[in-house]
Amino acid sequence: MTTYVDVGAYDAKTHFPEYLRKAQSGMAFRITNRGEHVADLVPPGTAEKRSGAKAAERMRQFIQTQPAINNINVKALIEEGRD
Repeated sequence: MTTYVDVGAYDAKTHFPEYLRKAQSGMAFRITNRGEHVADLVPPGTAEKRSGAKAAERMRQFIQTQPAINNINVKALIEEGRD
């Protein structure tokens, strides 16, 4: 989950190069205008990571590359976690 830093539109405009550098390094900003969310400034590739279809494909690939777990008592694991 991406954590956004709220930034006012005037501040974003005034310090835009600084916010671009920070976004490039991985930070995400929520731009507001009079307290209302108007835009997001996010690192490159963020939209692809947020895509549900791409996330499902990454999960499918992950599952296919992991070894199967056999002979596991799921109920026992759940009970163990309740201590």
